[in-house]
Amino acid sequence: MSSRGLLAVCAGSFDPVTPGHLDVITRATALFGEVIALVAVNPAKAGRHPVPRRLAMLREVAGDRFGVDSWDGLLVDYCRKVGADVIVRGIRTRADLAQELAMAEMNLAVGGVRTIFLPTSPGLGHVSSTLVTELGDSDGGVTAPA
Repeated sequence: MSSRGLLAVCAGSFDPVTPGHLDVITRATALFGEVIALVAVNPAKAGRHPVPRRLAMLREVAGDRFGVDSWDGLLVDYCRKVGADVIVRGIRTRADLAQELAMAEMNLAVGGVRTIFLPTSPGLGHVSSTLVTELGDSDGGVTAPA
């Protein structure tokens, strides 16, 4: 089967959604038949924005290019629920890669779901939700790249 027929899930907190998130999701839509941007709810992490607001932000930028959903359980359980073939994760740093590799191995072992890593596009490696939030709070005029 071609990768264009596969369902991919791009999970994250998206608190808030950043140009880096959109870059990874957009590139995933070029590789896979369908992509869902999943707001993964972690009860151990206090989010800045409530989940409904994060979903609204994602839907605003998604249009009809990709799906948007939320889940408060294990990512592999969500993947099984929707029949997802692959998890797509963005990588900004070597530290990201080390942490993501461990999660990818666990997702494969526990749920049989493979993970694909997409490195950030040039010029976006420094962008994080924390940075975007701080710039927004200071009226730093955050905009997505053209």
